[in-house]
Amino acid sequence: MAGERQPLIRCTAMPTDMNPYGGVFGGWLMSQMALGAGSLASRVGQGKAVVVSATDFSFPGAMKLGDELSVYGEIAATGNTSLTITIEAIGRDRDSEKTVKVASGTFKFVLLDNNDRPRPVAAAKNLSPGN
Repeated sequence: MAGERQPLIRCTAMPTDMNPYGGVFGGWLMSQMALGAGSLASRVGQGKAVVVSATDFSFPGAMKLGDELSVYGEIAATGNTSLTITIEAIGRDRDSEKTVKVASGTFKFVLLDNNDRPRPVAAAKNLSPGN
């Protein structure tokens, strides 16, 4: 995921987001990644999208209190009723422009209709969030 891209979400690591060892809790990172992926799934799917799986997590870097997290994502695959989204989480030191990849993962969402039944991805008119 390179090039000029915009984050799906951006937030700051706060004291309640810390683990007992003083770093950012991995569960907090995963939840921020899920929020970003859900935002993309709902926008691209043009409606309700629910997560059905979350896999392939890795945590190659670490964040500290006050660091900024940016979550980036892209559609990796589409199924009949599903969107698979890859997510990359980038941490930026609070006091500089230094960044590090802190996490990545894959989320699968199913699109739902007004009756909470799976609906075809084809019903989503546009699979590109920038268009």
